[in-house]
Amino acid sequence: MTDTLLSSPTREVRIGFDQPFVIIGERINPTGRKILAEEMKNGDYSRVVSDALAQVAAGATMLDVNAGIPLADEPGILAEAIRLVQSVTDVPLSIDSSIVAALEAGLEVYQGKPLLNSVTGEDERLEQVLPLVARHGCAVVAISNDEAGISENPDERFDVARKIVHRAADHGIHHSNIVVDPLVMPVGAVNSAGRQVLHLVKRLREELKVNTTCGASNFSFGIPNRKGMDGHFLSMVIGSGMTSAITNPLHESVMQGVMAADVVMGHDSNCARWLRKYRQAPEKSGEPGAGVGAGRTGRRRRRK
Repeated sequence: MTDTLLSSPTREVRIGFDQPFVIIGERINPTGRKILAEEMKNGDYSRVVSDALAQVAAGATMLDVNAGIPLADEPGILAEAIRLVQSVTDVPLSIDSSIVAALEAGLEVYQGKPLLNSVTGEDERLEQVLPLVARHGCAVVAISNDEAGISENPDERFDVARKIVHRAADHGIHHSNIVVDPLVMPVGAVNSAGRQVLHLVKRLREELKVNTTCGASNFSFGIPNRKGMDGHFLSMVIGSGMTSAITNPLHESVMQGVMAADVVMGHDSNCARWLRKYRQAPEKSGEPGAGVGAGRTGRRRRRK
């Protein structure tokens, strides 16, 4: 079975078929967050630090760090954000940018083995990013689109993923260091989006033997009760073999869906993590033995 090993200076995380699901916290991203974008642009990283700590406290296994701010020094901001986040938490990071220079800057300052986010199937992008991955010995997210864009045909998206895996091998990059994002469509726009992902994840696991990830909130975009939908979506794709996701660990319904799926998949030994979070202490009572066996069967006595 395939494990993708990632690390900080003091901690290792494995994304794998037989491992607990890896939650990659999505909050350190200025896209759509005007206040955060302005603060980061002006050198104020206090919200970055508080978001990092809050996500780890909520159960994030890793953190995604993005500094995509228009007309700003993205390489410099991303590097500084990575330094600060690594100074306050020991979880491994995903270095997230569409700009190659920013990815390089992040890799230069990172301590450990990060996840690089990301490479696509476009030939130019492959030749820019894969040498970085090979040189730094990191892992990389492979997004299943190419020059033709994002196909609504899941088998075409699989072909793009296979192309990236094969091209990576040409650079000496083992498939264990490729984490494929099969691209999650909004179910409000594409009714078959859920079935597409379930189909793709199964093929990626069985045929390419790669780990997978996704931007989980894409699925619920445009529909109500998004947090509830994301939790159920994640529990189902975990059942199909997905091994990680970039999502918001501060949403209880999301974390509950993931934790329940780990129990079902046998990835939470003796239900230990579930019990730690949800088991309640027995109620105190003045009656000797009160509460012992209470509600054991839930049956009512039959009247004679």
